[in-house]
Amino acid sequence: MTDRPVARLRWGLRTDLLRRGEGEDSSRVGYVELFFDLVFVFAVTQLSHLLIAHPGPEALVHTLVLGLAVWWVWVDTMWVTNWLDPERAPVRAMLVVLMLLGLVMASAIPEAFGEKALLFAVCLVTMQVGRSVFTGLAMARHWPENAVNFVRITTWLVVSGAVWVAGALVEEHRLALWVVAAAIDVAGPRAMYWVPGLGASDAHTWAVRGQHMAERVSLFVIISLGESIIVTGSAFAELPLDATTFSAFASAFASTVLMWLLFFDRSERRATAFFTSRDETGMVAQTAYTYVPFVIVAGIVLTAVADELVLLHPLGHDGHADAWTAGLVCGAAATYLTGNALFRRATGGAWSLPHLVGAAVLGVLFLAHGVLTPLALNWTSDAVLLAVIIGDVVRARRAP
Repeated sequence: MTDRPVARLRWGLRTDLLRRGEGEDSSRVGYVELFFDLVFVFAVTQLSHLLIAHPGPEALVHTLVLGLAVWWVWVDTMWVTNWLDPERAPVRAMLVVLMLLGLVMASAIPEAFGEKALLFAVCLVTMQVGRSVFTGLAMARHWPENAVNFVRITTWLVVSGAVWVAGALVEEHRLALWVVAAAIDVAGPRAMYWVPGLGASDAHTWAVRGQHMAERVSLFVIISLGESIIVTGSAFAELPLDATTFSAFASAFASTVLMWLLFFDRSERRATAFFTSRDETGMVAQTAYTYVPFVIVAGIVLTAVADELVLLHPLGHDGHADAWTAGLVCGAAATYLTGNALFRRATGGAWSLPHLVGAAVLGVLFLAHGVLTPLALNWTSDAVLLAVIIGDVVRARRAP
């Protein structure tokens, strides 16, 4: 952590709640953080079930908007626990309160664009603004420079929160208002939370514990992969056992394993080494561990939905895949490959040609849905992911 200014603000908590020390012990992920993440296992499952229950482009847009809201709650909390010590009682209490609100928010996801819109929005805004205010108060006397950052952050969250609540109250314009609210949340970090009179934040003041942040994001990817397994296993358990169903189950399991290999075996360790070796980690953390992982997680969630559709209708309705199923199968895999390519680029690597070619091939594969069954399409998509891994390994071995 960088040196902090000696001057202190006159408001805020007197108790020092900041993480202290350097090294692995001071940056380790605490059990209370893992406990907090359990809520988001449920939230990710709710997002998958929303899209499974309501197939179509409109539900896809709804899922992406709600997914952005869920992701931003989690990633903002991850940033806060990168600075505040979760072993301190007040920080633990904050996380438990966020868990309760998050559980209620996640329970409202299936009806978030219906009867439970206000419940979803109020929980979301309370979590975001409440956590930001608490963090600003915790830092005021002990890290005033970053406390001012949280004044900026709170301002942005209040503005977006007002739009979230307005969308919940105005049904006919709910989607448009919530898209605006999500856009404000997404734009905030990139705009460095610029506020009139306070200016913008300086990335050099974001003293990020790289090892902690990299591990937290990796654990969220694991959560999402675990949710994919839950969706696939639950669907498989309710189906009659025959060769076709088992083949569909095997293709779904293979896609999960291949996604795990693509991120954890081919990208994560090198990215973490790059991240933790940087002197200035703020902008790397913002791009690679705030924005890009959402694309990766979105690819995993969409894959879970596609896998269940293939399990339910492996041979299609007329012997071929419909456009919706094919779009999910190919689009999910292409999204995941694109996210991994962006992650590599954001963590010091070059653009990965196998990943980009693989995403393009999946786009072409979609055009063949009129002659391929969903099951054949899913296995072919898995083959593309495997080819990307092999191509990546070959390129790595040939590199100097």
